[in-house]
Amino acid sequence: MSGKKDMIKRYGITAAAVFCSALLQAFAMQTFLTPAQILSSGFTGVAVLIERITSLYGVHFSTSLGMIALNVPVAVFCFRHIGKKFVIFSLLQVFLASFFLKFCQFQPLFDDVMLNVCFGGFAYGMAIVIALKGNASTAGTDFIALYVSNKKGKSIWQYVFVFNASMLCIFGFLFGWMYAGYSILFQFLSTKTIESFYHRYKRVTLQITTHCPEPVISAYVANYRHGLSVLEGYGGYSHQKMSLLHTVVSSYEVHDIVTLMREQDPHVIINVLPTETFFGGFYQKPIE
Repeated sequence: MSGKKDMIKRYGITAAAVFCSALLQAFAMQTFLTPAQILSSGFTGVAVLIERITSLYGVHFSTSLGMIALNVPVAVFCFRHIGKKFVIFSLLQVFLASFFLKFCQFQPLFDDVMLNVCFGGFAYGMAIVIALKGNASTAGTDFIALYVSNKKGKSIWQYVFVFNASMLCIFGFLFGWMYAGYSILFQFLSTKTIESFYHRYKRVTLQITTHCPEPVISAYVANYRHGLSVLEGYGGYSHQKMSLLHTVVSSYEVHDIVTLMREQDPHVIINVLPTETFFGGFYQKPIE
């Protein structure tokens, strides 16, 4: 019964994150991007670009319709490779963002282009972060980035930025390089926002010192699939026997691992070190 309650709770959190993400994305686009005449990132940016290009020829292909048309094929592909719940909620985010974009009217806050670029980049990046933290995404290039990252075990947001910058070069050629320049700055800010607040693929090293190694090791191995090295030593001051444990984990797991180990040994000492490069097998929990 508790398992069913936990599942309902997780689904509720994801649904709330998807709703807030979609609303914030639509708000950022109407409040900051449209007044500045800049282009948003990913498939949403492609949809905006398609609308702008078709408008030159007297055809109106709306951004909201383009978002759905571009994202559905990618969602179908990722349905098998990422996770059904993740894909369904991500696609729901796209439909909600499209709905809010079409039927909600948000008024601009600033007349200054740079203020729109800075606040828009942060707000748009946070819209993506909220979806990701809720175990969903804004689909499109997020799907592709997470699919590759899940396979390779590393962040590829910098490549997403390169894709967006290439798209903006087309935008600049057709509609003016000044707007393309502002858009690239917007893309940079939104990408940096994602990297700053979403750390699923960053790794850290844990150096653990404990006098009770057996319960700590048993609890860790039972709950996590990362490797763990154990060295026997003694305290330089007390000369008491102690164990030194060493493991590499994802940064988003650190809080739960520390809590788990302190439950087994309240006096455990854990040193958390950033890991820039890691070679060897590493278990990455799949996206649900």
